[in-house]
Amino acid sequence: MTDLDIAQNATMLPITDIAMKIGIEVDDLEQYGKYKAKVANSIYSKVEENKNGKLVLVTATSPTPSGEGKTTVTVGLGQAINKLGKSSIITLREPSLGPCFGIKGGATGGGYSQVLPMEDINLHFTGDIHAVGSCNNLLCSMIDNHIHQGNELNIDPSSITFKRCVDLNDRVLREIIVGLNSQVNGVIRQDGFMITVASEVMAILCLAADLEDLKNKLANIMIGYTYAKKPIYASDLKAQGAMATLLKDAINPNLVQTLENTPVLMHGGPFANIAHGCNSIRATKLALKLCDITITEAGFGADLGAEKFMDIKCRQADISPDAVVLVTTIRSIKYNGGVKKDLTLENVKAVYKGSENLKRHISNLKKFGVPIVVTLNTFKSDTEAEIEALAEICKEEGLKFCISRVWELGGAGGLDLANTIINILDNESAHFKFLYDINLSITDKIKEIATKIYGADDIKVDLVAKREIAKIQELGFGHLPVCIAKNQYSFSDNPKSLGAPKGFTTSITEVRLCSGAGFIVALTSSIMTMPGLPKVPSAEKIDIDKNGVITGLF
Repeated sequence: MTDLDIAQNATMLPITDIAMKIGIEVDDLEQYGKYKAKVANSIYSKVEENKNGKLVLVTATSPTPSGEGKTTVTVGLGQAINKLGKSSIITLREPSLGPCFGIKGGATGGGYSQVLPMEDINLHFTGDIHAVGSCNNLLCSMIDNHIHQGNELNIDPSSITFKRCVDLNDRVLREIIVGLNSQVNGVIRQDGFMITVASEVMAILCLAADLEDLKNKLANIMIGYTYAKKPIYASDLKAQGAMATLLKDAINPNLVQTLENTPVLMHGGPFANIAHGCNSIRATKLALKLCDITITEAGFGADLGAEKFMDIKCRQADISPDAVVLVTTIRSIKYNGGVKKDLTLENVKAVYKGSENLKRHISNLKKFGVPIVVTLNTFKSDTEAEIEALAEICKEEGLKFCISRVWELGGAGGLDLANTIINILDNESAHFKFLYDINLSITDKIKEIATKIYGADDIKVDLVAKREIAKIQELGFGHLPVCIAKNQYSFSDNPKSLGAPKGFTTSITEVRLCSGAGFIVALTSSIMTMPGLPKVPSAEKIDIDKNGVITGLF
């Protein structure tokens, strides 16, 4: 059976029953049908005095075409912990339509460790991402309208940095010209689109503490400069009120369930290679008040998602993980060991060679002072000799090693991992620390990440990026954390350099200020904020019959 077949044959409980499991009453729900709901803002004052539970972060080794199953393990672990009598809530990001119709697929897990209703979640869900797009594009339209209506603020059209967005992969929108008839349709200027989940508005939604904080963050978005080189913010256009109004429902977390009826708070969807890659602060902090153990994940490999979770989300939310699960697969390790074909054939030598990628991720995570467990997401092609080799490698690294069969068995396949995590939470203490001092210069913070996490010898900052850094520091934002936009396949900025490359320089080509979200984005060579579709997009395989039954969605 496919993931979609399993999901369509599942038995879901009414979302009100799922809510009651974790102490949320019907009055604190805004239902979107029978099986999904938003948790109303009224819940926060009711749980404010509750003691926080434990927080477990799930991350992974560098992603490969064969997939690592990080979300599947996250879901399976949450289900397994509930089987052991502990209350658990899973907090995840919402899927973007871009990957769903492109190449990566959905973001609800797989096999018998999935989040439901799978089709709804992977499509429009409760409309959060569309609300973010509307909010973003409202500001864009107000910028262009202000210029067209006389430009009282003296905005320099050539300096506008805030781009439009759409939640699809559409490469032709990366660079565009707008306002072709300036007398009627606005001033002619260069513009462009980014995918919605990479937008600053999406980051703000995920990092906002409440509606008031959301509005303040939106007001602080810098959109460009005047002709006199003074910064212009969304508040100068009086846009923040209307923008926040568009997000009044989107700011509330979504409640859904797994195949085994484990509660899931799914909220926000920033990419981890070009944004900060974590679900919302509101969802995570709510989960911590409602259960014993919150399981969350950060996107792509630990060099991207986990680092940004620690250095950006944990700073802003004043939280820290109590344990980290590092997910890997035999296939992906062999891929990093140079095997591109026949990944299902036994190759112990490639496991040892490819484990250099795993070891670097382990070394990186140790820098944050949190206990680590390595878990193998298993496939039928894995051999006993390959698994034994990986277990020996983890033993040499001084780490606990667990085998996960949650794709095949659901929560029952994650009991070993769940028991290991519970034992760590009960008997070990985390000594969390950030990677870098927030008061370092912007350039030094970039260098700390590149050298300590990616393994670079140094960084090369292009002239344009140097100028942008100087502007940001002059504006007084040099104290913000850094979000590096880098390809997800390699530690370096060359996606073809697999394993654990050494002796390279990370090139910084552009630096952007996200003053509303509260971080600085440093773009490395070749990274794009608007993906394109592959030669054969997943959209070609997705269909719906006359009865509304969907096929091809994964």
